[in-house]
Amino acid sequence: MKFPHDFLFGAASASYQIEGAWNEDGKGLTNWDVFSKIPGKTYKGTNGDVAIDHYHRYKEDIKLMAEMGLESYRFSISWARILPTGDGEVNDKGLEFYNNVINECLKYGIVPFVTLYHWDLPITLEEDGGWTNKRTAEAFIKYAEVCFRAFGDRVKHWITFNETVMFCGLGYLKGAHPPGIQNDENKYFQATHYVFYAHAKAVEVYKEMNHYGEIGITHVFLPAFSVDDRHENVVAARHANEYETLWYYDPILKGEYPSYVVEQLKEKGWTPSWTEEELATLKRNAGKNDFIGLNYYQPIRVEKNNETVSSMEHSRETSTLAPGNPSFDGFYRTVKMEDKTYTKWGWEISPQGFIDGLHMLKERYGDIKMYVTENGLGDEDPIIDGEIVDVPRIKYIEEHLKVIKRAIKEGIHLKGYYAWSVIDLLSWLNGYKKQYGFIYVDQQNNLNRKKKLSFHWYKHIIETRGEEL
Repeated sequence: MKFPHDFLFGAASASYQIEGAWNEDGKGLTNWDVFSKIPGKTYKGTNGDVAIDHYHRYKEDIKLMAEMGLESYRFSISWARILPTGDGEVNDKGLEFYNNVINECLKYGIVPFVTLYHWDLPITLEEDGGWTNKRTAEAFIKYAEVCFRAFGDRVKHWITFNETVMFCGLGYLKGAHPPGIQNDENKYFQATHYVFYAHAKAVEVYKEMNHYGEIGITHVFLPAFSVDDRHENVVAARHANEYETLWYYDPILKGEYPSYVVEQLKEKGWTPSWTEEELATLKRNAGKNDFIGLNYYQPIRVEKNNETVSSMEHSRETSTLAPGNPSFDGFYRTVKMEDKTYTKWGWEISPQGFIDGLHMLKERYGDIKMYVTENGLGDEDPIIDGEIVDVPRIKYIEEHLKVIKRAIKEGIHLKGYYAWSVIDLLSWLNGYKKQYGFIYVDQQNNLNRKKKLSFHWYKHIIETRGEEL
C-alpha cells in the first residue's frame, strides 16, 4: 500500500532555532533573546543570535528542501519580526521576509504550513506577565489577524501554538524556559488557560475571514501507560493522561476542561481566574478546529509515587522529559523499563505507543483530522569519510511511518507527517549537542549545508509514497 495521494510528506523547523538575524530589519527583542544570555541557562551559552542564519540563507535551504522532494514545509513566524512590541505597529520588513519564504516555497510547489507561536514571545509582553496576563492573549489575536491578512491568500494551513505544555510547564513549573519560574502551579494553569482562549479567538477570527484554509493547534502527544496492571499504577496512568493530555486537548476539541482535573484544581486552589465569556469562547469555537497537530517522540510509563516530594529543584538537565522523575504534583513518577528501547538521551522509542495512543484519541475525540507535526530522532550523527551516516534516524522514522500507515488502515484520520527537523538547528537549551535534521550544518565551516544519508532516504520514501514500508 502507498500513502494516500493527499497525505503530505513534510519536515519542520522553528524561527528562533534557525533564523538568526536577532536584531535586524526592525525585529523586536524576544524572551529567548534575553533568557538565552543569562549565564548557565543554555549549554555553553549558545543562543539564537545567528542560529543557522536561515534569515540570510532561506533560498539555499528551500532549494535543498525542493531537491529532497518535500511536499510541505512547516515553519514558524517570529511574532517580534511582525509586531516588534507585541501589540503595537507592524514591521513591514518582517512581513517582507515571510512573504519571501512563502513565495520561495510556492515556487517549488512546497505547501507552507505555518505555526504562529513556537515559543519566541516579544519581550515587552513577557515583562508584563507573559502568558499569565490576558494582554498577551489579546495581543496574540491581533498578531494572528495581521498574519492571516498578510499571508492568508497563499497559506492555507495554520497552527496557532506549538506545545503549550512545554512553554508553560518549562516556564512556570520547571523554570528551564522563560520566564524561568519554578513550582508556581497557579501561574502554570493560568497561562495554559490564556493560551487556549487566544487559540479559540484566533480560530474564530480566521473562520470569519473566509480564507478557505484550515486551522488547528499542535500539542505534545505524550500518552501515559501503567508499568503493570496494579490498580494504583493504572490510576497513576489515568492521572497522567488527564493532566498531560486531556487538559490540553479537551478545551480545544470539546470546548471544556476535564472535570477530573477541574475538581482537583479547586481543592488545591489552583483554578485559573477565568470568566464566563472566556469559557463560552472555548465552547463556541471547539467545533471550528480543522485538525490537531501531534508532536510525538515517546510515551511515558508511570507508576504511583508513594514517596513524599518536598519542594522540587529543577535544572536544565532534569527538564528533558527523560524518565525517572516525579510529576509536578507528586502523584506519579515516570519509569525507565528494562524491556523498552531508549535513545542515548533516555527517550523511549515506541512506535507501538504511538498507535495505541492514536486509538485513545480517536475514542475520545472522534474522527478529528490529525497531522504528525513533529517526530524524529535527536542524535550525535556519525561522520564517516566526510559523509553523514545517520542510519539510526532512518530506522527511527521508518518504524514510525510504518505504524502511521497501519493507523490509516485502521481508520485513524491522519493526513500528513512532518519530520523534526528539516535541517540541523539550535536546540533551545542544549546548543548543537545533538542533531535532528536531514540536512547537516557545519558549525566549524561557515555553516555550510550538506545532505545526510537520511536526506536521500526520505526523498525516496516521498517519491514512492512509502510503498515499500
